[in-house]
Amino acid sequence: MDGKQSLLHQETWRIIDQSTPHMNFHALQSFAMDDTLCQSVGNGSSPAIARTWVHFKTVVLGIQDTKLPALHEGLQFLEANRVDWIVRNSGGLAVLLDEGVLNISLIFPDTEKGIDINRGYDTMLELVRMMFGDIHQPIAAREIVGSYCPGSYDLSIGGKKFAGISQRRIRRGVAVQIYLCINGSGQERAALIREFYKQARSAESETIIYPQVRPEVMASLSELLGERLSIQDMMVRLYTALKSVSERIYSSQLQGEELEWYAKYYERIIDRNKRVLL
Repeated sequence: MDGKQSLLHQETWRIIDQSTPHMNFHALQSFAMDDTLCQSVGNGSSPAIARTWVHFKTVVLGIQDTKLPALHEGLQFLEANRVDWIVRNSGGLAVLLDEGVLNISLIFPDTEKGIDINRGYDTMLELVRMMFGDIHQPIAAREIVGSYCPGSYDLSIGGKKFAGISQRRIRRGVAVQIYLCINGSGQERAALIREFYKQARSAESETIIYPQVRPEVMASLSELLGERLSIQDMMVRLYTALKSVSERIYSSQLQGEELEWYAKYYERIIDRNKRVLL
């Protein structure tokens, strides 16, 4: 960190646990949830929030992915393989969610001078390292070339990526989001994203640059650590880490005005996704 107190050290952490997937909980709702919580934290209605979320198999596209010349062919490939898809309301490129991928959102109030973007990334990196303080392999933060949605804060062990971090800022709230591949095959996830890009690029689009996904550079934590890990295991590690840096943690769901804000953000992201198909 930069000499300032870690953003993880909050007097109170509010936990919103949505780590049990079910058919009525769609990935679109998760992104509307985080925008809602940014507004709530940003205006002082809520303390800092840690939200966990898991969805059934869904490819989450970035805005840039919607410009693929053969996007509809790529989407047809996903649908033929019974993979849902959405377009998120932030940057980055395609990632794959499923029951073996835990997503964590840390939501903070922005500061007068603004929270530096790297400070947000460093905070999530610090949390992950705390959660896995008992492992002997170092967790690196650097771009893993050949991974899907590559970035300078890809998290890896032994050169194999198991997590990616992104940020979103809205209404004076900052959401730092991570996907953690906990179990299952990292290579199989990457192979599906690679095929999506192959279908969605078309032969005429060689001038458009998209990730050249190499499945062998991706893995789940279970594969990397050689042990069976579950989403529930990760929740215990998360609660333990947050308890160590705060005076109080408590669980809740949306409440009060948050329900009205959520309806607005959910409608907005649904409209965005409808426009992709026009």
